[in-house]
Amino acid sequence: METKHKYLTNTWYVAALSTEVDGEALFKRTLLETPVLIYRKADGTPVAMRDRCPHRFVPLSMGTRDGDQVVCPYHGLTFDCSGKCTRNPHGNQAIPAAAKVRSYPLLERHGFIWIWMGDAPADESALPDFGTLDVGHENGIAHTYMKWPCYYELITDNVMDLSHVDHVHGEIITTRGQLSPMVPKLEEENGQVAVQWNWSQTPPMLIFNDFLPEPGVAARHFVRVTWSAPTNLQLTIGATQDDDAPLDYEHTVGQYDLHACTPEDADNTHYFFATRRNHIEEDAEFNKMKIEAMHNAFADEDGPILKAVHQTMETTDFFSLGPVLISSDLGPVRVRRLLAQMIEREQAAKTTAAGQPATA
Repeated sequence: METKHKYLTNTWYVAALSTEVDGEALFKRTLLETPVLIYRKADGTPVAMRDRCPHRFVPLSMGTRDGDQVVCPYHGLTFDCSGKCTRNPHGNQAIPAAAKVRSYPLLERHGFIWIWMGDAPADESALPDFGTLDVGHENGIAHTYMKWPCYYELITDNVMDLSHVDHVHGEIITTRGQLSPMVPKLEEENGQVAVQWNWSQTPPMLIFNDFLPEPGVAARHFVRVTWSAPTNLQLTIGATQDDDAPLDYEHTVGQYDLHACTPEDADNTHYFFATRRNHIEEDAEFNKMKIEAMHNAFADEDGPILKAVHQTMETTDFFSLGPVLISSDLGPVRVRRLLAQMIEREQAAKTTAAGQPATA
């Protein structure tokens, strides 16, 4: 796979919400500058392949299904789920040896379809455990998708630096100015980077206030964001009025979120989100309202800021602009540097494997 920009490839990215790929439909999406076709076999198992016929390069997503196979709309070549051509209706019907399409390993977990686009064998263990999303009532979790016109690392920066909450977002999640003066605690372990803020406020955050024992009375709050490669941001936030309760998801009124973004190209990013809460889990109407409100907050408040940043930067090379860094940049900067190191190591390994000397 050749791309204009360097991405980490031997890893799992979210390709789609599980609900986006349904029935007999052929679903297409550009991921890491590569057009990809995704569909489900008759048994429901999702499969993915390069969305390009090797004959005249027509998108296979324009074609039709023949059982679990895909038929190119231009000349009728048929491909199975592995990308192997199984039928050539022309001439003596011999199938050229090169008539094959690259296929991609998929995993379906936590309401998402994950794709491995690298050359190394897919490693299921490389996908972090986000199993908390799966624990609880079906009305206690919701998913959403957005496409944002900005480079994907800007989204990572945004979630790793939550000091923007009091400046960008509205009353419902304000921290009453508590986050900006604080220097988040940073932890790094096993290739993951985490930042955490702990604070108290009166009244509590409005997203939790009504579900606490004493609404309107002071509560202890925490928010923790953990990044794992390439673009997974697991955010846990909660509040409690118990002075002795641990500040974690199990002991607070809280929610467990996953932000995952997948580059389309240098100017566009697929933004996937899931949220699981541990209160009023069975209320379907509240669930619908909550995900709509969160989607709108991202789209109407974060989105315009990041679009403007992307346009103003005129480059994807953040550090080349000599940015002024402040205390809240501790997490985002560490993530950027760690991801860059991972990408450079992967690129060097590819160069060496190709028989060329790796550069420092």
